[in-house]
Amino acid sequence: MTDATSPALPAILEPLTINGVEVRNRLILPPMCMYACEARDGVPHGWHFQHLGARAAGGFGIVVAEATAVTPKGRISAWDTGLWNDEQRDAWAPIAAYVAAEGAVPAVQLGHAGAKASTVPMHPGVPAGEPILEGPDAWATLSPSGVPATSMPANVRAMTEQDVAGTVRAFADAARRADEAGFGAVQLHAAHGYLIHQFLSPLTNTRTDGYGGDFEERTRFLRELVAAVREVWPADKILGVRISGSDWVEEGWGIEETVRLARILEEEGVHWMDVSSAGLGDRYHGPKGPGYQVPLARAVKEGTQRMVVSAVGSLTTPQEVEEVLVSGAADAVCVGRAALANPNGPVEAALELGASAEQAPMARQYFRATWGPGAH
Repeated sequence: MTDATSPALPAILEPLTINGVEVRNRLILPPMCMYACEARDGVPHGWHFQHLGARAAGGFGIVVAEATAVTPKGRISAWDTGLWNDEQRDAWAPIAAYVAAEGAVPAVQLGHAGAKASTVPMHPGVPAGEPILEGPDAWATLSPSGVPATSMPANVRAMTEQDVAGTVRAFADAARRADEAGFGAVQLHAAHGYLIHQFLSPLTNTRTDGYGGDFEERTRFLRELVAAVREVWPADKILGVRISGSDWVEEGWGIEETVRLARILEEEGVHWMDVSSAGLGDRYHGPKGPGYQVPLARAVKEGTQRMVVSAVGSLTTPQEVEEVLVSGAADAVCVGRAALANPNGPVEAALELGASAEQAPMARQYFRATWGPGAH
């Protein structure tokens, strides 16, 4: 608690309310794949506990577990986590409970990699993202139209309407398990060239049925996923979507369509949109540098009424993050890669921005740290 003598609270530490859920500050740990399931069973274990738990103790407001597959063939790699069975649910439960006990909102990103599945895990010294076409870690992948997401060889086929319906059920089943595991938020992964994004973008969706064609048809898959998840996800918890605001390709998905979709999703029960970009094709053709995606987040925030919007992408310094919030471009900021190196980043950022040790989101067990109260 602060008093009149306390420093002004930095914007990063202002509490945030999403669908009635109180979030202690504006800093979000985004989902980052760990590729740590050596058993290839999708079951999280001690690594995931310590990784997510440390960032919760380090002060993040929301801690989002990595892209977690809703089906075995929806994994980016065989080393990914899942929520397609109850064993995985039960393994996630103590992780979610610990994150919540440390004061953060435990969240999980639900995804399906589509044509970008069955790839080499991102480990040091290996060709990460390259498709695996044979062997025990290879499987036939799915996409809206049988169109690969990159120019690399891929064993991919077009989804039937039965495949689409089954995938919608799989997302709903995974969301139900996420609730049972104790997560306070789920985020549907509609970005970075994975399955939902493949439906949204005309670069990869050339279907001629009700799931391809104009804007209404290309967004139908995501809208059906939202409706199915809403049926099983508690009304008092947070439902989010991560989206690529632009493909950065003239004939691809763009920010105007993103804002239009955000308005629809806002009315259909989505509370939070995390705005990233790109993911289709071989090379990135968009802008670069700190905050290069912030204009996309601002467009969604200005184009909606109630949607909580978070920005992400090359925002690493406390000053960069603070400026995004002070300017009103977004309601929250995701800090990813910097958090891999420094799980206590929120505490250190708060102190660097002038907060007192009492105001910083510091775990009480760490009060003797050099940046904590009573340090000597």
